[in-house]
Amino acid sequence: MSEADSISADLLDESLEFSLAELCRICAIEESLVVAIVEEGIVEPDGESRSCWRFSGIAVTRVQRVIKLQQEFAVNLAGAALALELFEEIERLKRLQQR
Repeated sequence: MSEADSISADLLDESLEFSLAELCRICAIEESLVVAIVEEGIVEPDGESRSCWRFSGIAVTRVQRVIKLQQEFAVNLAGAALALELFEEIERLKRLQQR
């Protein structure tokens, strides 16, 4: 996969926080998909109940990447979680190489 074909998403400020409803609106997805993503461990919201959940900008980026992986490659959530881990490791290694 070339860099042009990579799975990307909007990078949001880490300090921003979003409610469940805001995350659903930003990503144009249903609440049930966010719940499934949380259950898979792809993102971890702050807050004990759904009504109190708060998501970081990084979580929004991860959800956007999951959606893109599902749309473009028809991967399930477990596969998307693994792909995200690999993409993030590649990005980390690239940053180390640039130092």
